[in-house]
Amino acid sequence: MRNRWLGFIVAGLALALSLWAWSRLPATVPTHWNVRGQVDGYASRWVAALGLPAGLLALRLVFTALPRVDPLRRNYAEFFDTYWLIANAILLFMLAFHVVVILNGIGYPINLTRLVPIGLGLLFVVFGNVLTRVGPNWFMGIRTPWTLSNETVWRKTHRLGGWIMVAAGILMMLATLLPVTATIPVLVVALIVGTVVPVVYSYLLWRKESP
Repeated sequence: MRNRWLGFIVAGLALALSLWAWSRLPATVPTHWNVRGQVDGYASRWVAALGLPAGLLALRLVFTALPRVDPLRRNYAEFFDTYWLIANAILLFMLAFHVVVILNGIGYPINLTRLVPIGLGLLFVVFGNVLTRVGPNWFMGIRTPWTLSNETVWRKTHRLGGWIMVAAGILMMLATLLPVTATIPVLVVALIVGTVVPVVYSYLLWRKESP
């Protein structure tokens, strides 16, 4: 997961899948589904097949560039492996979505109402488990004015945020056991709690730490 070449491999796999399925894809491919798993968005075969592989490659290059332009780039040395673990997890999540789009396009329908919460939940669990290893930077982690201005606030906020993200991720995955109508509200609540609470906590901690 920390391999810095994995992103290129992921983009290559996405492209290979698209080329393999090309002749079987219709002119218009489903690319978006509503909360009930019903198709409500389409794209041309060209966009559906090549858009995400190109996006994966571009994002992989962005991940290479970000540490070089970050004003706090000196800090990356202490968490570079974690940086690439998180980056690769995002790229793999996008690859999984591409697989779903292509399979649906060639006639193998997959119900996203269950897969999306599981995928997001796994991402949150992965992020939460490694969040405490991320040092101060401008592009990854819980970046608020208060965490970026005080390293103690950064560390403590990421410690709490890690626990909350793991809990939110598990809750997202457990939500798939509920009826579809209940899954979405639980998913939304988990997302809000997982993102808002650490931000509020960082401010309160900054107030406490400030002279």
